[in-house]
Amino acid sequence: MEEIKILGIKVTSAKVREIHQEISRIIDSGSQGFILSANIHGFNMARKMPWLADFYNGADLVHCDGAGIILGARIFGKHIPERITYADWGWPLVDYCASQKHSLYLLGGPQGLAEEAVAKLNAHNGNIMIKGTYHGYFNKQGLENDAVIEDINRVKPDIILVGMGMGLQEQWIIANHKRIDTKVFMVCGAAFRYWAGWTSRCPQWMAKIGFEWLYRFLQEPRRMCKRYLWGNTIFLINVLIARLRQQIKNS
Repeated sequence: MEEIKILGIKVTSAKVREIHQEISRIIDSGSQGFILSANIHGFNMARKMPWLADFYNGADLVHCDGAGIILGARIFGKHIPERITYADWGWPLVDYCASQKHSLYLLGGPQGLAEEAVAKLNAHNGNIMIKGTYHGYFNKQGLENDAVIEDINRVKPDIILVGMGMGLQEQWIIANHKRIDTKVFMVCGAAFRYWAGWTSRCPQWMAKIGFEWLYRFLQEPRRMCKRYLWGNTIFLINVLIARLRQQIKNS
C-alpha cells in the first residue's frame, strides 16, 4: 500500500482487502494501532490543528472516505483505487471480523443508536462478536469518562469503533488510548446512523460519480453549507496551488 501525502497529510492507497489484512496484523502484533478515515473535512481540520495532522501522519492506515481526496491525489499524479465509506464497508467489515473471530465494541452516537446498529449487524451476520456499546454523549473527562473506559476494559474487544464526529473522536482516542485494553482503534463518524437506518444512503449512481456530498448537502443545507461548498472549494484551491508550486520547484 502506498502512502500519499496531500497538503502534508497522509492517506493510504488501500483497498478493502488490504485494510482487513492490516486489522489482523495489528491484532496479531499485540500492540495498539490506529485506522483513520480521510475526507476533505478532516484534511481541512488537520491543516488548522497540528495535533490532528500528527495523528493522521502517525496512524497505521488512513483510508480514503471522500471523492475529493481521490481527486486531490490525482492532481498530484497519484492513484487511490477506491473510496471506502463505512456506510457500504460496514457489512464486509462485519463479515471479515466474524470470519477471523475479531470482536468489536461500538462507541458513539445518541443513546440507543449503537444498540440499533448492533441489531442490524447481527441480522446481517449472526457470527459477529460485538462485546458492548456505549453512547457518545458522556463527559469526556472525570468519572463518566472513567466509567466508559472501565466498561470497555471489562470486555476487552479486539477493535473499538469510535463514532463521535470528526475531531472529537480523534481527540478522545489520543487522550485515552493508553488506558484502554483493545488493539485496534477505528474512527467511523456517522457510520452507526447508516447501519441502524437512521440516515438514508444516497443513490448508488450519485455515490459512483462522487456526488454523495451533494446528497448530504441537500438533506441538511444549513449545517453542511460551510463544510461542503466552502470547505471543498478551499481544499481544491490549496491542492492546485501546492501542485503548481511543486511543478515550479521541479522545473
